[in-house]
Amino acid sequence: MSNQQRTAGPGNQPPGIPSGGGRLGMTGPAEKPKDFKGTLRRLFAYILPYRNRLWIVLITSVFGTSFAIAGPKILGLATTTIFKGMPALGSGAAWTIDFSYIGRILWILAGLYLFSSLFSYLETYIMAKVAQDIVRDMRTDLNEKLGRLSLSYYDSHSHGDILSRVTNDMDMVGATLQQTLTQFITSVITIAGIVVLMLTISPWMTLITLVTLPLTFYTTSKIAKTAQKNFAAQQRDLGLLNGHVEEMYGGHVVVKSFGYEEKSIQQFQKINHRLYDSGWRSQFMATSLMPSIGFINNIGYILICVSGAIFVARGTIPIGDMQAFIQYSRQFTQPIIQSANIANVIQSTIAAAERVFEVLDEEEESPDPVWTKAPFQPTGRIAFDDVHFSYVKSEPLIADLKVTIQPGQTVAIVGPTGAGKTTLVNLLMRFYDIDQGTIYLDDTDIRSLPRGDLRSQFGMVLQDTWLFKGTIRENIAYGRMDAREEEIVAAATAARADHFIRTLPEGYDTVLNEDTSNISQGQKQLLTIARAVLADPKILILDEATSNVDTRTELLLQQAMQDLMKGQTSFVIAHRLSTIRNADMILVMDQGRIVETGTHDELLAREGFYHRLYRSQFEKNVS
Repeated sequence: MSNQQRTAGPGNQPPGIPSGGGRLGMTGPAEKPKDFKGTLRRLFAYILPYRNRLWIVLITSVFGTSFAIAGPKILGLATTTIFKGMPALGSGAAWTIDFSYIGRILWILAGLYLFSSLFSYLETYIMAKVAQDIVRDMRTDLNEKLGRLSLSYYDSHSHGDILSRVTNDMDMVGATLQQTLTQFITSVITIAGIVVLMLTISPWMTLITLVTLPLTFYTTSKIAKTAQKNFAAQQRDLGLLNGHVEEMYGGHVVVKSFGYEEKSIQQFQKINHRLYDSGWRSQFMATSLMPSIGFINNIGYILICVSGAIFVARGTIPIGDMQAFIQYSRQFTQPIIQSANIANVIQSTIAAAERVFEVLDEEEESPDPVWTKAPFQPTGRIAFDDVHFSYVKSEPLIADLKVTIQPGQTVAIVGPTGAGKTTLVNLLMRFYDIDQGTIYLDDTDIRSLPRGDLRSQFGMVLQDTWLFKGTIRENIAYGRMDAREEEIVAAATAARADHFIRTLPEGYDTVLNEDTSNISQGQKQLLTIARAVLADPKILILDEATSNVDTRTELLLQQAMQDLMKGQTSFVIAHRLSTIRNADMILVMDQGRIVETGTHDELLAREGFYHRLYRSQFEKNVS
């Protein structure tokens, strides 16, 4: 089963959007951060520069919410006025309603609701800008940090995990700041305002309202506890289903070739049934929360209506206040439940921020030295002097490596898988730093050079081609964006790519797809060679660049690479030993050590490790 299992569903909804068919319900289980307080403090460090605007958000939220809360109380004055102006039943008296007073109340209400809307708009507008500013600052720091991390970090973390931290986790933080934070402030102010206004109307009815709260909290916690277990199961099963579908459709040729369709369908049905079971349970529990709370609220509503009617009949409170109190009691539970949901979302957001901060805390590459001499222009002489290296300190990979390559030499690096061939190149370009010894470029320790200056001396053509979405012209000029048109065409011609490029409908302006499926694998490789030709590096690295193409294209690639390597120091990493017969020097590696060096003929004559490798490939090819 694939490890890349997507999780989706109720637990991954945007903050502030409850599950359960759009009703006010509960979200899925919140991921708990490891260090809530520490992460919150670090998050506040990003929020602090915008504190003045956040104070404005708080003030506008207070005014906007207060004006909205005051509405029922003021409207109750109109109700009381109408009630007092009504004649007693059967008295025959005339109506004495003060419509001018009611008109003034309606104008006041219109003004209150208008100002409430304006303040709410202002609050939303400012908070949206603040949230995006904070996320921009965090994403900028994260992007700069990723540029300072060593290759070892990317080797030990999946691209999906890194991308998730840069996108999903950052979006989670931004959405929470923009939506949930303002909702939380509004909910708290609403609860406080409603309680104060209910107390001014009737402390006794307020007590009745508050008596139902413990029962509401108990019911909510019991349902939430059961629901979260089902939400977790739903997320797990959905991830398994997504992983299974991705595997089966991604490898559908292999599935069909080995007749695995029936087993695949059975496995899908098994996971799908579990997802159905956990899905309906979690959704049922989410949607059952509001009916349960509604039942409790209705009990309180009945008690309030009965007691309120008694108070009105006794003249203890005006009928308009009774109307306002009923409205407040109906609004009271919603912000409480919303606040509970928001607390759940905030916990998930802090966990997301924690994942971002984990990247920011990763160990960086050592700082680049300052190069104060003339621009570095090496001849291409390279020397490894007693080099030691290990990915894991307790497991040495390269030890006592000593070899010197003269300018213009073509050096082939061969050996079994895991011998350290690619590692040698990574050390040369300082993707990793050696543990001991020195690597010289000409007579300069490469650690004394800024990494950018060092790597600008190299050109790479790899087995796995990398082209980005853009025109063919832009892809060739990737290493020299200021290259002239004739230079780009000359590089393509030297790489044997000009002919096929001109056969395309748009020629050099042809836009490559995101997956570059509109050109063949061999054509992609020719473009990467053209890119290396245009960069005109001092040192070339060719890592099994012809292994994924047909024989005819391989001949084109080899011709292009032979031209490219003329007069330049070149490293060729090869598995097919027949392709490196003409190398000036062959380095034979085994378990991180160079066990043999020499030309092809010299190494065969020794009948050692290289001879055994060559014979094994030769005999295999003959058979």
